[in-house]
Amino acid sequence: MIRLKKLIGVIHLWLGMISGILVFIIAITGCIYAFQYEIQELTQSYRFVNEQEKPFLLPSQIIEIAEKTLPDKHVHAVMYAGPERAAKAIFFSFEEHYYDFVYINPYTGEVLKVKDEYQDFFRIILDGHFYLWLPPDIGQPLSAGATLVFMIMVISGLILWWPASKKGLKQRFTIKWNVRWRRKNYDLHNVLGFYVSWMAILFAITGLVWGFTWFRDGVYKIVSGGGTFYEYQDPPSRNIVKENLQEEEMEAIDLVWYKMVKEYPEAGWIEIHPAETAESSIAANANPDVKTYWKTDYRYFDQYTLEELEVNHIWGRVDQASSADMLFRMNYDIHVGGILGLPGKLLAFFGSLIVASMPITGFLIWWGRRNKPQYNSRNIHTTRRDREIRNVGL
Repeated sequence: MIRLKKLIGVIHLWLGMISGILVFIIAITGCIYAFQYEIQELTQSYRFVNEQEKPFLLPSQIIEIAEKTLPDKHVHAVMYAGPERAAKAIFFSFEEHYYDFVYINPYTGEVLKVKDEYQDFFRIILDGHFYLWLPPDIGQPLSAGATLVFMIMVISGLILWWPASKKGLKQRFTIKWNVRWRRKNYDLHNVLGFYVSWMAILFAITGLVWGFTWFRDGVYKIVSGGGTFYEYQDPPSRNIVKENLQEEEMEAIDLVWYKMVKEYPEAGWIEIHPAETAESSIAANANPDVKTYWKTDYRYFDQYTLEELEVNHIWGRVDQASSADMLFRMNYDIHVGGILGLPGKLLAFFGSLIVASMPITGFLIWWGRRNKPQYNSRNIHTTRRDREIRNVGL
């Protein structure tokens, strides 16, 4: 058993050395990102407008205003978030590498703000969290690999934390403050690591769902009892000739908007995606809670007939989702703590902060062992505290 723990300790040490900097970046950026919604709400006044006794501009009108503002780009979606908030035209293209928001007063059509999301502080933080500020095809595998290594380290750390006897159990739960810095640092790593371990594993699992397709598919198969995870895909429109919509009638995207407003009068936001091609559908979603995502209803409509189209992936209606689908829908909100509201975000913040400290305290343990004091026959048994420091290898 002692030899096994020693081997696990060596594995824990070298995995930490290999991945420590990456784990620190991923954890500290996650910590900073935890309250991005609340901070943006307080600091970005252009998100808000004065409510007026008049109807909103239609999505087609918002798109026309937005595309005049950014004529060389294409609107990906229009979001309405209530009577006291600006409408948001979202420009996005992965191929042409742009991601812009145009905030528009939904009553008057006034452009309130044009914002390059790639230059936003929290977007930069998110890129560090997902891609380590590297090109996505390089950074994403590195980030996912570091997360996988980190999960192995948490498990090995729990094995190392487990005391050899009941007598030593008590000291595993408390930090001794009136001791030398080496022992204090050891306790910070050992004790705090134990308390945050369940959160660390949760962070790792929910992160790996995005990181590796094999991991995502495997988890889905387990939680669904053998089911298959289907990638997101817009269902195609069944016709490519406008037969049902006459020229004088309202545009299809506006009709979908009216349908969504009627069916979701209490929605926190409603988002409409115009059809990207002649064969694609009009996508629409409605979310009753602006601070989470898992309750969102995702709908798809034939752009010619307005017939609703069914999907076989998790991004459909909430009431049609299986238990496994619901768990995967919650993945983001679990990862950031939003599933539990403000208390959950506080847990995620402090949990990420402690995780970020683990590579630092772990490195200091290694450094302390390499530079530990030399004891001689006269002082080797001077105090019980000194014996404890030697016993933990500090």
